[in-house]
Amino acid sequence: MLRSHRCGDLRADHAGTPVTLCGWVHTRRDHGGVIFIDLRDVAGLVQIVFNPEISRGSYEIAESLRSEFCISIAGEVRARPSGTVNDKIPTGAIEVAAGEIEILSRSDTPPFQIDEHADVDEMLRLRYRYLDLRRDRMQRNLQMRHRIVSAIRRFYDSEGFTEVETPMLTRATPEGARDYLVPARLHPGSFYALPQSPQLFKQLLMVSGLDRYYQIVRCFRDEDLRADRQPDFTQLDVEMSFVEVEDVLESTERMFKSVWREVLGVELADFVRLPFGESMDRFGTDKPDLRYGMELVDLADVFASTEVKVFRSVLDDGGLVKALIVEGRGGLARKELDALVDQAKSLGARGLVWIGVTPDGLKSPLDKFFTGDERAGLLKATGAGVGDLVLIVADASHSIVHKVLGNLRIRLAERFGLVPEYDPGDPDYWRFAWIVDFPWFERNEEEDRWDPIHHPFTGVVEETVEYLETDPARVISKSYDITLNGWELASGSIRIHDADMQSRVFRALGIDEAEQREKFGFLLDAFKFGPPPHGGIAPGIDRIVALAAGESNIREVIAFPKTQTASDPLTGAPAPVSDEQLDALFLRSVAGKESERESSRQTGTAAQRKSESP
Repeated sequence: MLRSHRCGDLRADHAGTPVTLCGWVHTRRDHGGVIFIDLRDVAGLVQIVFNPEISRGSYEIAESLRSEFCISIAGEVRARPSGTVNDKIPTGAIEVAAGEIEILSRSDTPPFQIDEHADVDEMLRLRYRYLDLRRDRMQRNLQMRHRIVSAIRRFYDSEGFTEVETPMLTRATPEGARDYLVPARLHPGSFYALPQSPQLFKQLLMVSGLDRYYQIVRCFRDEDLRADRQPDFTQLDVEMSFVEVEDVLESTERMFKSVWREVLGVELADFVRLPFGESMDRFGTDKPDLRYGMELVDLADVFASTEVKVFRSVLDDGGLVKALIVEGRGGLARKELDALVDQAKSLGARGLVWIGVTPDGLKSPLDKFFTGDERAGLLKATGAGVGDLVLIVADASHSIVHKVLGNLRIRLAERFGLVPEYDPGDPDYWRFAWIVDFPWFERNEEEDRWDPIHHPFTGVVEETVEYLETDPARVISKSYDITLNGWELASGSIRIHDADMQSRVFRALGIDEAEQREKFGFLLDAFKFGPPPHGGIAPGIDRIVALAAGESNIREVIAFPKTQTASDPLTGAPAPVSDEQLDALFLRSVAGKESERESSRQTGTAAQRKSESP
């Protein structure tokens, strides 16, 4: 080893110890004939002192040091002089008097400071990700990721699960997003798909009698990105045989409690259980943030006999009239209220009714249309008091009402400081919830069909099976989600394990017998050989780590992430490939040909212009 200790591991009881350290120059300070540098490695910082009275040669070399030079020093640990102790860092009670130094490699001036306080453009950070990862925040995040994954593995190992790797090259199956396709050179015209999840393979492992499986697995989905999504991501994949819904929930909840206890040192309370319908009614979403209130209020009874046209027509059509109460914000300026109306419209609402509660009554463009009973009923139903703001959305579509108010609830809570500050040691900060009793189907109006809310292998609650062909909206699934502080962490379900039932569900989705055999024949065949009842769940590792680390974007806990356009500024991926590579795969690039034609056209036009010039 080139070093005897790590920089950040040194403490006061190392005083008098000779050490050899390696790391990067974090900062350099010249104090009148004595040079100080903060030397940084993965363990932290330590102050190094170069004094010409100890070593003139080392002092002269230290004069040439610049940020991010990689160096090795040998010296002796000593207590810092009185009055110079730095309580802000673990090594602040000591320093190292350097006797020898070697520059292992030099560094150009970095494109940004390797400093927690430097505000750096994200694209620049991703372009130089290897430098960004030197920052303490990123080092902490990746180390936390390692600890969380290690704790997960220890839990499932102790529970008798077997980790099995499933294929990366498989066939395309409908799982709710577009596949990344890989051309098969040995099978011209055919393609592999990168897995959106190991769903079918883990079910086949249950058919094989493995009983308990888990895997930390890479998955791929070609979909539009958000703060909590990446085209290639990591999930914990779990499957168990001979289980019902409660068994999977109980096991998964114990896993999260074990990980939080081991990694964050906090004892989690039992997780809340919310039926899907209740979650939508109260919070407008199936991934509610339970750290603050602002629950939605149904005003159908208040306006049951109203003559206010916008409410009357919606209620007559079976729609919803719901409100969101924002305490203490009844005095918002008209410009701010108009901005809220615009936000509601951008989310799909036809409008937004705002009502400020004042000492003299209600302040609203609609107040003159309300009866006295409606005013009193509104205040009673919402619990709004003087100074509060009531926001109302009415629409024949229940989903639009919930979407608009659910989004406004989140935005306003963030805007007005209702979301608690990150406090990993506070059990009340972590508000886990199980969302259960999901509908099996959701209506796809654009395609005029019924789609699965989760995936087509999800079990059906027995009492609702009869509605598969006649009334899909009434079918309830054996699925469940786990949410934390407004993020969905995992989806899971008890699976269908009967070939006839699976085929029946496929037919309800418009997948005929021929397509079933073509795409899922191997699964249906496996179900002919005594498949056990089974179910599982697949928590997202990136999201778990981001929340545990107090980050709002999963890119901050992934070593080499993509941007929101699914590109990599560091490597330049995705990138064109040569014609030779395409030929070997029996492919041609339509985009490339279009680009060539456009380039040729522009070149020809330029040449024509040139020939016509005097």
